[in-house]
Amino acid sequence: MMPPRCRSGLLLALLALGACEAPRRAWEYPAAAREAVVDEYHGERVPDPYRWLEDPDAAATRAWIEAENALTESYLATIPAREGLRQRLTELWDFERTELPVQEGGRVFFRKNDGLQNQAALFVIESEGGEPRLLLDPNALSSDGTVALMSYVPSPDGTLVAYSLSDGGSDWRTWKVRRVADGQDLADTLTRNKFGALAWAADGSGLFYARYDAPPPGEALQARNAPPDVCFHRLGSDEGADVLIARRPAAEGRSQSFRLSEDGTALFQVVLDVASRKNELYRLPLARVETGWIATGASEPLVQGFDARTFPIGDEGGVVWCQTDLGATRGRIVALEVGRPERARWRELVPEAAEAIQGADEVGGRLLVEYLKDARSLVRQFATDGAPLGEVALPGIGTAGGFGGDREDGTTFYSFTNATQPAAIHRLDLGSGTSTPFRPAALRFDPADYETEQVFYASQDGTRVPMFLTRKKGLARDGACPTYLYGYGGFGISITPSFSVPNLAWLELGGLLAIPCLRGGGEYGEAWHEAGTKLAKQNVFDDFIAAAEWLVASGWTRPDRLAIGGRSNGGLLVGACLTQRPELYGAALPAVGVLDMLRYHRFTIGWAWAGDYGTADDPAQYRALRAYSPLHNLRPGTRYPATLVTTADHDDRVVPAHSFKFAAALQAAQEGPAPTLIRIDTRAGHGAGKPTTMAIEEAADCLAFLVRELGLE
Repeated sequence: MMPPRCRSGLLLALLALGACEAPRRAWEYPAAAREAVVDEYHGERVPDPYRWLEDPDAAATRAWIEAENALTESYLATIPAREGLRQRLTELWDFERTELPVQEGGRVFFRKNDGLQNQAALFVIESEGGEPRLLLDPNALSSDGTVALMSYVPSPDGTLVAYSLSDGGSDWRTWKVRRVADGQDLADTLTRNKFGALAWAADGSGLFYARYDAPPPGEALQARNAPPDVCFHRLGSDEGADVLIARRPAAEGRSQSFRLSEDGTALFQVVLDVASRKNELYRLPLARVETGWIATGASEPLVQGFDARTFPIGDEGGVVWCQTDLGATRGRIVALEVGRPERARWRELVPEAAEAIQGADEVGGRLLVEYLKDARSLVRQFATDGAPLGEVALPGIGTAGGFGGDREDGTTFYSFTNATQPAAIHRLDLGSGTSTPFRPAALRFDPADYETEQVFYASQDGTRVPMFLTRKKGLARDGACPTYLYGYGGFGISITPSFSVPNLAWLELGGLLAIPCLRGGGEYGEAWHEAGTKLAKQNVFDDFIAAAEWLVASGWTRPDRLAIGGRSNGGLLVGACLTQRPELYGAALPAVGVLDMLRYHRFTIGWAWAGDYGTADDPAQYRALRAYSPLHNLRPGTRYPATLVTTADHDDRVVPAHSFKFAAALQAAQEGPAPTLIRIDTRAGHGAGKPTTMAIEEAADCLAFLVRELGLE
């Protein structure tokens, strides 16, 4: 059944931006006015005709959103498989999911979703062997499930919990404090925080947190966010009386984060140079006074020069243990002394290994160091003097994470997952090395029906790139296997084997799931990351295109059966690759993507991504960005693959204008018969905290799109 053309009725009534043109192709899209907006970059004039779509609340934008959603719904409604996919996704999603616990004051805190709850609820276990008790259920805070519990931090004695809420998917967080004994909230409220970054004072008297400037009225979802200050909030006081502890860096292009010392008498201030992604490290002494905690004296420099990435992971008696890539692109652990931090005096505790360090922490008087070996987890233990204490025996080949805690803890928790096994929580006894399941969950499928293999392929410049292939056992390599190629490739984030309900539903359809570990990620350390940044960003797209070519050449699939997908920076990846090689794919799913590379840094937290992308303010970086920016490389008259862009009107990280402008431009450029549609969630954000019902609806629609466009009906 062909999708409807623009005609009279409801759809026409929604097209407030103008009348339909005469049919030129199989699809007619909502009219989108092209305005005479032109910017000049280093002597080059660049049109931006859809600039008006940057205002998400303007009447014209809202009318366009409604018309686009109506068109997309009319298309999806013609796919018979859609309802069956929604039902199967609902069944698959219906299993208990427990998140990593936190131990404080003899209590264990954890979040759990019974299966189909929109949001995970917070529970507490009072003592060893006790039963979980519900402490906070965010599902009771909104009728549509769009208020999410984003994070929580128990006080050191476990009697209080600070917790943050997000409304409608926003990155802005409202923090409150709850008593554990009776579940009642204190009067304290913090409103000027994004992303988290909060720690309790050692005595439980208050909270250190990252405080952002309040956005101008009506601009909370788009206004540029300046770097945060670090402030202290004393329990029982008003937010307006909070004390400034560490002012944001004065230099342009710098930001900061923080960590408290083990005894709570100092704050480690990490000052980041956004452009280079390197940092300096300072120690700021703290003192307890009648009104709370204050900074005393000036910051003491520990690491200077912005020539490496160095982060504290623990400290004791004037010695600070740090993870650093100074002289070690795959990372190492060193000890430095407060008061005598010269690099010549650093002691190397854990030398650089063949595997890249992904993270480290001091727990139970030892160092737990997480590595990746060809994108698979490996965890080693060391004494605080660097003596090896052996590997942690993991449940198999996959992705492990967690391993946090305090110095006095004898156990720690970690999660383990792979492509067909949901994240399972294990408790690790640090003394014996024994792992035990924390809360096993019953599944509505058998992971033994599937298999994952790791292959390696050569990118355009010969670089060896790993890729995971997951499929049902016995899937034939017949040259026509429906294949979903998913990627990210940025910000040093490693893409490792992990479970996804939508991916499982794809495997049940007889599909192949292919996930390459592209440059720009952190799978092989900082050199691998930097090889996919700024002027070298094209390497990421080359790696992804080479993966697609390998899948075809190896006899797995063919272009009309190959779909590509990615979210956020991965949405940029999909946008760039579909504009560079549109004939190579049958379908594309760019989700919440960064698609306008010339203006991304002007919105919310976008300026902080300059370390990976560069900005159009620099002539050389502008030329690189202009060469691949998806919005600016769409060519009218081109046959593009079937594309379903997805975004949300409350995304205040990658603002929806990226997707709006790209979708409008893609629809205007498309000359082939394939649909180019956009699906826009309302009261949703970048993805975190999305209600389960909305996640199921989006997944069903995306899978139905692939079923139709890859010819699986």
